[in-house]
Amino acid sequence: MQITLIQPDDWHLHLRDDDAMASVVAHSAERFARAIVMPNLRPPITTTQMASAYRERILNALPESTTFTPLMTLYMTDRLSHDEIVTAKQSGIVKGVKLYPAGATTNSDAGVTDIRKLYPVLETMQREKLPLLIHAEVTDPQVDIFDREQVFIDRHLIPLKQDFPDLPMVFEHITTKQAVDFVRACEGRLGATITVQHLLYNRNAMLQGGIRPHYYCLPILKRETHQTALIEAATSGEPHFFLGTDSAPHPQHAKECACGCAGCYTAHAAIELYAEVFEQADALDKLEGFASLFGPDFYDLPRNSKTITLQKMAWQPPESYQFGKDKVVPLGSGETINWQLVR
Repeated sequence: MQITLIQPDDWHLHLRDDDAMASVVAHSAERFARAIVMPNLRPPITTTQMASAYRERILNALPESTTFTPLMTLYMTDRLSHDEIVTAKQSGIVKGVKLYPAGATTNSDAGVTDIRKLYPVLETMQREKLPLLIHAEVTDPQVDIFDREQVFIDRHLIPLKQDFPDLPMVFEHITTKQAVDFVRACEGRLGATITVQHLLYNRNAMLQGGIRPHYYCLPILKRETHQTALIEAATSGEPHFFLGTDSAPHPQHAKECACGCAGCYTAHAAIELYAEVFEQADALDKLEGFASLFGPDFYDLPRNSKTITLQKMAWQPPESYQFGKDKVVPLGSGETINWQLVR
C-alpha cells in the first residue's frame, strides 16, 4: 500500500545550530519542502540580520542536491521595536514573530514578561500582517502544569484576539480540548499547529512504568480525553489545524538526567508518524490537507508542486542519531513504525 502527497511543510521546527543543527537538518529536508524555524537559540534570534545569518548557516548545512527552504522567525522580547518589525516584513525571509512567555520552555528566559507592554509592537505587526506565533502557556508557578494552556487562553488569548482582530496568529502545538474549541469558535485569522507526539500519546506514555524522559515535552502531554480531541481536530479536514512537529532535539545526556529538558525529537520520521495517526483514525484521505495545504494557505504561500510517497512497511528507528558531538534519542526508538518514506 502506498500514498502520495503534495510535499508537506513543517510549520514549527527546532533545528538548533552549528554542528548539532548540521546533524539533524537532513531529516527535515528529506520530508518537508519548508519549515518555520524557531528562534530560541543562545543568544536568541531577535533581529532580521541575525535571522538572515542563521538562515545561511542552515542552507550551508544541507546535503548537496537537497531543496529545503527555512522560513525564519524573530524571538519576541520586551525590547522588540516597530522598526524591526517593518524590517522583518520587508526582508521576505521572516515569516513570523514567536512569543514565548519568559520561562515557559527551552531557552525562553529572554521571553516576554508582560504582553500588554508589547501592544504598540503588535499594532505594527497587525498593520504589516506579520503573524504572531504563540507558545500559549502561563508560567505562574501557582498554576498546575496541566492547566497552563487553558489559563493562557482565558488570561491572554481571548484579550489578544479581541484587541487585534486582524493580526494573524498561530496557536502553537495545541494540547487540550479547550484549545480546539477556542480555535473553532474564534473569528479572524487564527491557525493552530498540532504535534505528532500529542496525537500519538497521552501522559500515561510519559509516566506509566516509570518516568520516560523522551516523552517529556512542553506543553506537556495531557490526559486521553485531550488526545482524542486533538486527533478529531487534526483529521477533521478543517483548515484551522495544520502540521507543526515541534521537533526539538536535545543531547541524550540532557534528557536522561535528574532534571531532564523538555522536547521530543520527531524529525527522523515525522510524516510517517502522522500517517499512522491518520490511518488509525480511518482518515488517510485528510492527511494531505493537514500536512500540505492548510499551512501554506494560512501563511499566504504557494502550495508545493513536488510530491512524496509513503509506503506501508514496518521499520524501527535506531536507538539514537548523531547530534553534533553527542547523541539524540528519537521518539519511537525501539518501537515499530508502520509507514516509511519512499526514497
